[in-house]
Amino acid sequence: MERIKLFSTRSPYWCLAVVLAAALLFAILMGTLQNGENASVFTSQSGMGLGMSVFMVLATLAVTTEYRFGTIRTSFQAVPRRANVLLAKTGLLVVLAAVTATVSSFAAFFLVKALAHSPAEPLTLATGGDWRAVLGHAALFPIAAVIALAVGVLVRQSAGAITIVLVWPLLIESLVRLIPKVGTNISNWMPFNAGSKFVTYISSGGAQQEALSQVLSGGPTPLEGLAVFAGTAVALWIVALLVLQRRDA
Repeated sequence: MERIKLFSTRSPYWCLAVVLAAALLFAILMGTLQNGENASVFTSQSGMGLGMSVFMVLATLAVTTEYRFGTIRTSFQAVPRRANVLLAKTGLLVVLAAVTATVSSFAAFFLVKALAHSPAEPLTLATGGDWRAVLGHAALFPIAAVIALAVGVLVRQSAGAITIVLVWPLLIESLVRLIPKVGTNISNWMPFNAGSKFVTYISSGGAQQEALSQVLSGGPTPLEGLAVFAGTAVALWIVALLVLQRRDA
């Protein structure tokens, strides 16, 4: 039923199309600019961050549209145990996010590989870091979807919830860096910045490696970053469940 409800409107289809389009458009840029000189396994995934933001909008709408049109009351009447409703929504979005991320990330990688004529390094998935840079999005997308779903449950209004899930990773975590002395360290450990370390990978030398080294300096390791990101999602989901059970629909 959750699958039927999710795909009964056009917005999920548009969101999924935009996720794939973002991945492919950035891949085209990386593969064609200067004959793909700056193309690498890492840069082939340049559009996945934008794609994840769009998927978070989809996850938010999966619950806020039910509050908007009042269908959430029907769901709770059919399934009195509200935890089961939230679990069903979560399971659907997690699977959809993993599949979407896997398809988009591999499509972007192979498109860059096909277009880049003079890459600075071989475009192959030869190491664990290479695989993590591409396939790691299949872990980040579901976690981000759980966060967005939890925000949707807590806020209930589409505009407010979407604003939060977009502003949080794109603006708030960057502004924290402006805090004197401790801002950078705090920002590195914030959920989305920490999670991004899981797919950030340096495999090239020269100026590109130096620039990426500065970005990666400090903060969590890839696995620690993933744990912080996942822990945030679990905590928000639990809070959302408690609020859902106590608040009127």
